[in-house]
Amino acid sequence: MEEVDRILIRALAQTGSAIPEDVESIKQFSTELIVESVVRCLRIIDPPLGNGISHLLPPGMSARFRIGMSLAQACQDLGYQGDIGYQTFLYSNEPEIRRLLMFLVEKLPRDSVDSVHQPAGKSVVLQRSISSQIKQQLSALWVPPSLRTPSLLWIQSSRLMQKFRSQPLSLAEHDYIGKRIPKEAKEYYDHYLPPVTAQLCNHRLAAASLLERAVTDLSAVQEWEAEWNTQGLMSRLSPGEYKARKSQRLQKRIQEHLQQNIPHGYGAQSSLPPDPDLTHLLQSYSSGKAAASTKGSRFTHAEKFTFTEETEQMVCQLEAAGSTLSSRESEEDIKAHQEKEVRSFQQHLDQLTGSYEEVAQDMKHLMVNITQVEEEARVVEQMNSEKEELIKVKRRTLELLPDAGNNLVKLQGVIESSAQRIVNLANQWEKRRVPLIEEHRRLRERIDNRELESSRKLTEIKDIHEKIKQSAEEMKRKEITYKQLLVDYENLSKEVARSAYTQRIMEIVENIKKQKEEITKILLDTKELQKEINNLTGKLERTFAVTDELVFKDAKRDEAVRKAYKYLAALHENCSHLIQTIEDTGTIMREVRDLEEQIESEMGKKTLANLEKILADSNAIRQDNEVLRAKLKEP
Repeated sequence: MEEVDRILIRALAQTGSAIPEDVESIKQFSTELIVESVVRCLRIIDPPLGNGISHLLPPGMSARFRIGMSLAQACQDLGYQGDIGYQTFLYSNEPEIRRLLMFLVEKLPRDSVDSVHQPAGKSVVLQRSISSQIKQQLSALWVPPSLRTPSLLWIQSSRLMQKFRSQPLSLAEHDYIGKRIPKEAKEYYDHYLPPVTAQLCNHRLAAASLLERAVTDLSAVQEWEAEWNTQGLMSRLSPGEYKARKSQRLQKRIQEHLQQNIPHGYGAQSSLPPDPDLTHLLQSYSSGKAAASTKGSRFTHAEKFTFTEETEQMVCQLEAAGSTLSSRESEEDIKAHQEKEVRSFQQHLDQLTGSYEEVAQDMKHLMVNITQVEEEARVVEQMNSEKEELIKVKRRTLELLPDAGNNLVKLQGVIESSAQRIVNLANQWEKRRVPLIEEHRRLRERIDNRELESSRKLTEIKDIHEKIKQSAEEMKRKEITYKQLLVDYENLSKEVARSAYTQRIMEIVENIKKQKEEITKILLDTKELQKEINNLTGKLERTFAVTDELVFKDAKRDEAVRKAYKYLAALHENCSHLIQTIEDTGTIMREVRDLEEQIESEMGKKTLANLEKILADSNAIRQDNEVLRAKLKEP
């Protein structure tokens, strides 16, 4: 039982139970430790079921009874078949608690059970401590700010909370399959790229920035994998070719969008002069339309010439005004004159703007009219071409009218030869059509087979990609496990050799084998003894039957033999009583051993201690009841 208790204590310690170091067996568990261990196990097995029960035992007896009943009901809901109640936790005994804890440890998730038998490294211990702290904080009840203790102020206060603010980061890329980092980029990453802490304006943004960057990279990888598994594999191209074709399509769509949204006469219709950068961009996508926008029209040149003349007149007026203003001496007159000129210039500018807008509106109407006229001209040209064809036919007909008879005969001959030629061509086509149809069917069948084969291979490729992805994830997981085990192995003390543990395990196995052999020998000896007893009993019964028959025959004639027969019957009866007494003695001895075992088990149940606890709890409940009665009697 010592090994079983050690395994149970180790498993319960992994669940977060605060087990003291001096506790080495279930016998040393106190009531508070039992309740805490059971509640921790319930929270891991079924969180909704365990989170509603406190792992701390309250001082009041009624609250203790309620917690004991709740724990008993929770264990029964999990499938525990043994007898359980509030007394199992409040007045516990060693066998029942051991049986209950073994049931709960077996119900723990596989990861938790496996982690019990594995050495814990620093990272694992840190993660477990973080998770235990989070669970403890989540299990704590919310308390109003005015009633919070210093520890609750640290846990439930919101003064340390901040808004989620992030900042774009520049991180070094790494080589992976399908992509190689250039030498210049590697040199930049190694020597010139600043660290993350230096890129941030505030060190508090580090966690949020790294989290957002990681989520962005992960979402980009997932989107690419989803697109490649759905559309990329269907295109039957390599990843590089697929990306190149996607880039070309995107550039083409941008070019078409720009060409559709920018009008032909942009330089003449817009109220602002064309931007040279935009003109250059348009020239890179459409040379013809960009040339048309840079050349302009006669109206554009006339408008620019008019605007230039007006600008020169305004400059002359400004010069004249400057010369007149220089002759004046009063600053107030100068300011008034300047304000007057500004108003006049503003009015003139408004007039020019209105006239320019009117001209632009007229240009739009003119462009619409030009488009309509071009469409009408195109329709007229099409009608003219049809009429010209009709005129040509009528002209040829008029040329044939003077010699109509000969022309009809010739036309009839031409028609007959054409009909004969059509028949010959139909026969030739029929001869060629049959093998062509067969060839078409054969090729169609081959295409269908190839499509089926390609779809099958595509499915296999998808499965292979999925297996590769799973293998990569498994490899990463195993690599992490390997690193963790390597760190744990390095942290292990080198004083105790592995051979000592192996030798101990082998000794335990040998002891178990010897015990099995001894039990087998005892069972064989018991069977042999039982068989010998049965043989002797049968032999005795047969011997007595034969002796009784022989003596009974002689007893009719001889008095001495008659007495011997009586003595024989008495001896047989006494021997039967003796055998029965021996059997009863063995039964009584077995019962005595069973009673001794029961006494030992009852002694292990701490009945006297539990009775003392029950009496103390009963007295406490009576005192509580008296206090409550006194409070009720008070006015």
